[in-house]
Parts: sequence; structure tokens; C-alpha cells
Amino acid sequence: MEPEVREKIETTVREILEESDINEVTEYKIRKLASEKLGVNLSEAKYKAFVKEVVTSFLDELRAKQEEEKEEEEEAAADDDDKGKNKQEYDDDGDLIVCRLNDKRKVTIQEFKGRTLVSIREYYKKDGKELPTSKGISMTEEQWSALRKNIPNVEKAIEKMKARTM
Repeated sequence: MEPEVREKIETTVREILEESDINEVTEYKIRKLASEKLGVNLSEAKYKAFVKEVVTSFLDELRAKQEEEKEEEEEAAADDDDKGKNKQEYDDDGDLIVCRLNDKRKVTIQEFKGRTLVSIREYYKKDGKELPTSKGISMTEEQWSALRKNIPNVEKAIEKMKARTM
């Protein structure tokens, strides 16, 4: 196979891979789409093997990139944890403020009747103090764990809703 042909096939296959959902697309579909774009039958043995090689290379690079990003995120989180240990913030009731979502909302960890709760709540200021409103939710550790496990489903639903409105 000529170098010019190899380069065109590789470029086309990589473009298709970058635009595709890697979890849904198959090597056959990629080969078929590339064949249509290039006007070449990529089902022939010499082309088929090369397309497989390009796909494998792309997936290996993708995995390596994802692992690298994950390591960087973990390092950043560890750095944040180290910084946060010295700067943990507590509210007037002694509850740990995990984060401030905005100037009126925050996430706290508190103890109530012997149970640890994760609270996401709105606050108001009175006499220089931040006081909780009834607007919010307090979850037990089990409820928080169930919510955390379902965050990907929530994100998918949000994306679907966004897609419908566009």
C-alpha cells in the first residue's frame, strides 16, 4: 500500500473515531464509513488489517490519555486535600463546610441525633451570622451514597434535555 493511501486512510479513520461514540461504534462501522468517504473498498484484507491497526492505536492512545488525566486529577485532588486540611471552614454550629455553591448555598457535614448528614442548604444572614433556611436537603450517608452512584445518570438526563431544546 502506498504511503499516500495509508495516510488518507489513517486520517479518515481517526476523524471518524474522534466524532464517534467509542462505546457504540464497531470496527466494521468505522471501516464502512471510511470506505464511503474515500470511495475505496476497505474490506479487502490489506486494508482491513491496516484499519484495525489504526483503530487499535487510537484506542491505546485514548486509554493512555484518560489514565494520564485521571492521575492528574488525583494529584490535584490530593493537593487540594493537603491545602484543605489547613483551611477547613466551619459554620457557627460547628458543622464542616465542604463547599460553598454560591453566596447563599453551601454543602455541610453535620451530626444530628447520632447520625452523620450531608446537607445542601440555603442560608440567610442575620446579625452577622449565617443561618440555615428550610430550603434544602439533608441526606444520611446511605442516601448520599445512592445519589453519588447515580450522578452519571443525572448528567445523561441533563444532556438529553439539552439536546431536545437545541
